[in-house]
Amino acid sequence: MRAPAFWWQAAPSFLAHALRPPSLLYGAVAARRMNRPGQKAGLPVLCIGNFTAGGAGKTPTALAVAELLEGAGESPAFLSRGYGGRLPGPVQVEEHHTARDVGDEPLLLGRRAPAIVSRDRPAGARLALEIGATVIIMDDGLQNPSLVKDCAIAVVDGATGIGNGLPLPSGPLRAPMPAQWPAVDAVVIVGAGVGGDAVAAEAERQGKRVFRASLQPYTAAAEALRGQRVLAFAGIGRPEKFFETLRECGALVERIIAFPDHHPYSGDDLRGLRKEAEGLGLQAITTEKDLARIASTEVAEPWSGLMALPVQLCIDDEAGLRKFILRRIEGRRLRPESLSR
Repeated sequence: MRAPAFWWQAAPSFLAHALRPPSLLYGAVAARRMNRPGQKAGLPVLCIGNFTAGGAGKTPTALAVAELLEGAGESPAFLSRGYGGRLPGPVQVEEHHTARDVGDEPLLLGRRAPAIVSRDRPAGARLALEIGATVIIMDDGLQNPSLVKDCAIAVVDGATGIGNGLPLPSGPLRAPMPAQWPAVDAVVIVGAGVGGDAVAAEAERQGKRVFRASLQPYTAAAEALRGQRVLAFAGIGRPEKFFETLRECGALVERIIAFPDHHPYSGDDLRGLRKEAEGLGLQAITTEKDLARIASTEVAEPWSGLMALPVQLCIDDEAGLRKFILRRIEGRRLRPESLSR
């Protein structure tokens, strides 16, 4: 599904108000579900989630947090529902798996540290313990109550914030904010913008830690794009953010094509994209997530000329975030019988 534009307007539109009845029902159910008790894992659980549907930078944040933990001597394992994959799990992601098996995000996560896909989060946590992990990083799952979280971080897109502040389908919220604020310990604002600034201000009023970060392409990849005429396509939460990143790299973006988030590419999709790019003399480029899904698509011949732009999360106060997370983990270990949340 592609997020409707009215979700991201600061003031609710007429259509948003028209959808308030189902929005109120959805919000009430989501809030009640978040209050359910969860199971406690046999090791600390760190959740990287977001308040809204759509892309905010969860996966790059999870990867950055894993690097911080590894630097502190921890052995993290990722735990994902495996959205878009066919395997219910629990299963550890291996080289032979494709996006059709486990989803695109676990494939990217598995390059950094062991990644487990499990629709049953407690079962996935048990597998993480069995393979020798010392801490779990949940990629998404902020609104899922099945596992007790020892530290929960909400990732917020600085450009859009929480949109019009309404639950689905009137707005982008996965649950009303009064239900979500008690569930988080900190927020990471990715990129600049008034939407992110508003969330940061409210987070501080709520007594939550606020960290700032930005998504940056790898230097070599950015330099290779400078001056290149490109056809850019993406099926992610906010494809326009990807297109703008390409422009900031100095690429000449002459054609853009946006697909729905987690779009399962068909052979016809790829043949059409390739034909258009080659016909216009453009370099085709997409995101790493899209490339992971494309690798699962059966096409007549490989598209060796297709590029992907790798990006990384750059955290302004990296030492502060590391210290914050490690304190939460150590607090769990000192109180192994206590329930965090």
